[in-house]
Amino acid sequence: RQERGPSNMATVIAVTSGKGGTGKTSLVGAVGSCLAALDYSTLCIDMDVGLRNLDLTLGLSDRVLMDFTDVLQGRCSLEKAVVEHPDIKGLFLLTAPVVLPEGISEEAMKSLLRYAGELYDYILLDAPAGLGPCFRLAVCGCDRAIVVSTTDASSLRDAQRTVSLLADYGVDRVQLVANRVQPKLLRKLHATIDDAMDAAGLPLLGVVPEDSQVTLAANQGVPLILRSNKGAAVGYRNIALRLDGRRVPV
Repeated sequence: RQERGPSNMATVIAVTSGKGGTGKTSLVGAVGSCLAALDYSTLCIDMDVGLRNLDLTLGLSDRVLMDFTDVLQGRCSLEKAVVEHPDIKGLFLLTAPVVLPEGISEEAMKSLLRYAGELYDYILLDAPAGLGPCFRLAVCGCDRAIVVSTTDASSLRDAQRTVSLLADYGVDRVQLVANRVQPKLLRKLHATIDDAMDAAGLPLLGVVPEDSQVTLAANQGVPLILRSNKGAAVGYRNIALRLDGRRVPV
């Protein structure tokens, strides 16, 4: 792992998509788990208010009590609101509320991220798809963004729209993850992914194949890396390694 100096802040990454069903939440949980396994203290924040599922993906639904709005509105400290995973040291979750209360400002969210940045190495924000107040909260304080897309034309077009929205918020370091790629397309990977990169207008961070183990792990409340070491798990691991600055072939 790369060492952080005492003055270094966490890398804050918003993970978003142009539409639902691209596997964005699974990616946040799996990549966050891999970063923690690389000995980075990693905080995953579920920003998908009303549709939160990150706690299920990480198997922490019976442990979360407070959400990020409890911290923003001063009902508890960040340290008391986050939950550490019992089996993956250094992996933490801060969940989303069912409804976003009125009066939650972007400045308050930026302040929370600045404070959290002193405590963690990586902060992954599971942003909602599309435009709205929760999307704006998720991207207002990030350093970079990952847009998750499948390789179908409609998903890539929506991903391109998301890139424009991110640019409006000054997020210019954006990368593409081609997720849930069908195995038959992997045989002609170069042409398929080149087309996806051109369509989305983004550099490629990683490719993750369609894998039934992702769904099975989520349904059982077990992080994917504790269940599998092939297929999608390898794709997620390679993404974590690239975020760590390592050169890993696609």
